[in-house]
Amino acid sequence: MKKIGSDYQGDNQCTFTVWAPDKQRMLLQVVQPQPRTIEMQPQAEGYFFAEVSDLPPGSQYFFRPDDQESYPDPASRFQPLGVHGPSEVVDQAAYAWQDATWRGVPFPEVVLYELHVGTFTPEGTFEAIIPRLPELADMGINALEIMPVAQFPGQRNWGYDGVFPYAVQNSYGGPEGLKKLVDACHAAGIAVYLDVVYNHLGPEGNYLPDFGPYFTEKYCTPWGNALNFDDAYSDGVRDFFVGNALYWIEEFHMDGLRFDAIHTIFDQGAVSLWAYLYSKVHQLELKLGRTVTLIAESDLNSPHILKKPEAGGFGFTAQWLDDFHHSFYAVLDEKEGKKRYGDFGRMDQIAKAYTDGFVHSGEYVSFRKRRYGASSAGIPGDQFIAFMDNHDQAGNRLLGERLSSLIDTERLKVAAAALLLAPYVPMLFMGEEYAERAPFLYFIHHSEPELIKMVQEGRTKDFKSFNDGDEQVPPDPQEEQTFRDSILHWEERTQGKHDLIRRWYKTLIGLRREIPLLQNYCKNDIRVQVIDESGFVLFRQNDSGQEHLMAVLNLSGEDISFTVPAMEQTWNKILDSKEEQWLESSQPTPAVDHVYDKTLLTVTPWSVTVYQSES
Repeated sequence: MKKIGSDYQGDNQCTFTVWAPDKQRMLLQVVQPQPRTIEMQPQAEGYFFAEVSDLPPGSQYFFRPDDQESYPDPASRFQPLGVHGPSEVVDQAAYAWQDATWRGVPFPEVVLYELHVGTFTPEGTFEAIIPRLPELADMGINALEIMPVAQFPGQRNWGYDGVFPYAVQNSYGGPEGLKKLVDACHAAGIAVYLDVVYNHLGPEGNYLPDFGPYFTEKYCTPWGNALNFDDAYSDGVRDFFVGNALYWIEEFHMDGLRFDAIHTIFDQGAVSLWAYLYSKVHQLELKLGRTVTLIAESDLNSPHILKKPEAGGFGFTAQWLDDFHHSFYAVLDEKEGKKRYGDFGRMDQIAKAYTDGFVHSGEYVSFRKRRYGASSAGIPGDQFIAFMDNHDQAGNRLLGERLSSLIDTERLKVAAAALLLAPYVPMLFMGEEYAERAPFLYFIHHSEPELIKMVQEGRTKDFKSFNDGDEQVPPDPQEEQTFRDSILHWEERTQGKHDLIRRWYKTLIGLRREIPLLQNYCKNDIRVQVIDESGFVLFRQNDSGQEHLMAVLNLSGEDISFTVPAMEQTWNKILDSKEEQWLESSQPTPAVDHVYDKTLLTVTPWSVTVYQSES
């Protein structure tokens, strides 16, 4: 696999490699500090190469294929002037890393925190995140999942309109800023996972088609033609994106990557893109002496995503578990839950989300108008990432409302407990831990008027269709205020309701750390007893069956009753969402209530009570 793009060698020496298999000629145009044009040399398999002297870091350049227009480097490391400007040479070795002893956080111990750089702080930069890391660590959060940072148009974007997969967003602080953040995270005991997008590029500044057949008409995606991973000339495309994954891991010390919507990536080759990626990442793991986590977002409900390639799978470490969210949201939000997720909303589905993972595992699904999914019952829980909110769930609502704006405090507490007591790796969406009130709206910053109009009209049409013809128009994504309205109110986290929720989350995360059986991800050690359509009891135990935990959750507006099963146990109450004295510390308070076999319990509306067996 060739190293593409610019590669600074030191002593003002730099090499350049670009893949353009259907081009006859390639010029390298240096625009500063000393303008010059250099003929690149053709190499095997469609590559062009040049080695240039007297070219310091910070030098800017374009490529010019076949005497056409000049374009930025498709594998540019930095676009200081944006997506239409020149690419810049970066000395990757110039940054002095301080994390030589870092070996990561074991994935089963991870508490993930999804974060958008631009709206996490008023400054919207990598370095502005750093002062907040100690508080996140104190909460028990030990891993960030950063939304995409590949260069996108303008200053404001979710990140999924990136068009330079190797270039770190200039407005966030560029490559050095990202390295500083990762280094600081590792110093604070926090792993970093980066969201990468290999299913499409954004609509503005995408110059890949000007260099070669990066896309194919063989498949169609929601964004147009698919990236070419199995058609003619696909070898170079596969190397471009697999090389990108390795680049983030090696050059930026990422602990892992999250791959966006892999169900829109198509490859029917004998060795799939994912098998190829898996093998290359494994080789890099051996070189680096650390484990790399690969996370998938998939709409397939297929256990093959998580199987090793030698077993016919894709080789991902874990995947997002959307069914967990959908099962709970359909019940938590009585106003809109069933409307948004009509195939969910039953207690037996919540039970299945805990015991199996995929709720839809071959049944007929009305939304899809077909049978959908396969069973994941045998897959350990630490291969799934569960959540109650994320950027999609909030951002794809008309007004960008978070769960904390849709349901009351008691339901939020139940939702948090349902997530953090689950046998899965939990993920919080930034601000969730203190019930952030700002929405997370969809925002862009394009420069082309027709494209802006198209995006605005498309969003309005989508919401009208979803909301049964409602004419309400979403906030203008191009307006700067739409972006600013989405910035967190971090200063409110210690006030009123926000502080209550913050302490509740901290207590629950503390339970995960303090009670070993909550780190047992074996499906055989999980049981759920449904209480009508009003609530359920979650039973967890350690692998020897000697230690037990029982959580009773009432997901209704009425009292429910539950008889403790005969398990020859004495149960100590360790947490009750209705008793705020449990929130005075980040650690569970010593037990004051005892429950025995066959005791009849009455559980108040929208509450959770947790019991632990006496050792």
